[in-house]
Amino acid sequence: MAFDRRDYDMNSGIPFIKKVFLVMLVASTALFAQSDGSSPDKRENDASALDARQIVSLSIAATERSWQARDHYAYMERNEDRRLDSLGQVKSETVDVTRTILVNGAHFEQLMQHNGQLPSAKEQKKSDEDLDKLKHLTPTEQTARLRKDQENRSFLRDLLDAFDFHLIGEEVVGGRPGYVLQATPHPGYREHGKYGKMFSKVEGKLWVDKQDFGWIKVDGQVTQSFSMGFVARVQGGSHIILEQTCLGDAIWVPKRLEVRASARILFLKSLDIARILTYSDYHPAVDGPYSVSR
Repeated sequence: MAFDRRDYDMNSGIPFIKKVFLVMLVASTALFAQSDGSSPDKRENDASALDARQIVSLSIAATERSWQARDHYAYMERNEDRRLDSLGQVKSETVDVTRTILVNGAHFEQLMQHNGQLPSAKEQKKSDEDLDKLKHLTPTEQTARLRKDQENRSFLRDLLDAFDFHLIGEEVVGGRPGYVLQATPHPGYREHGKYGKMFSKVEGKLWVDKQDFGWIKVDGQVTQSFSMGFVARVQGGSHIILEQTCLGDAIWVPKRLEVRASARILFLKSLDIARILTYSDYHPAVDGPYSVSR
């Protein structure tokens, strides 16, 4: 199984690393519920009386709003992808720098550098061809892409039954006061949905901003191995740390993502990965008008 720079994207559904990210992320979050409709000022004033369920319910609502907002942002990404040996030492490393833009309502990654060099002629040609295809998506294809994105975000609705959450303290992270919550699988949860079978095998912590309930930090890990289709099995001990930053207006976006994952491919080949992604230069994206003609 190949792991290139497209294995992870904040919004689109990408196989292996994306799924690992999602299941460990939800293990570190909290119960899904709708906002109670109160104003931000009232929620802030009442924050001292909130329990774990209320805090994470508000954080999920805030996260949904952030996801919708950052669909309209462009940004830079630095992807350090390391393959490790059995002792955890680096065997090989690739570093890609990409610029993500908005094309036909979808994020598109433009490769800017590969291992410190400009893209090769072959890489540039492939990027140009992919960009042209995205520019000429039909309305039907755009709708299908949007439906897939929504499906990959639907796991939030399953958290109510899948996990137990506990408020374990408060902490200042990156200058932002936050609540610290622990998420553990709920005994007896009957799995359903796309990610349901993985929920019982992950756990983690979540730091929630006390002012606007955005996610400041997520720390999750796989506690039991689980299969992903017929190809790969994610090993216990796989670990992820996500750090976010606030752009203002309660819009929280990834700043740094570190993944340490182990997998067995086709039950034969072991694969150990350390990946660090850093994000910068967020700004509102301009999406040009494109023809849908072939």
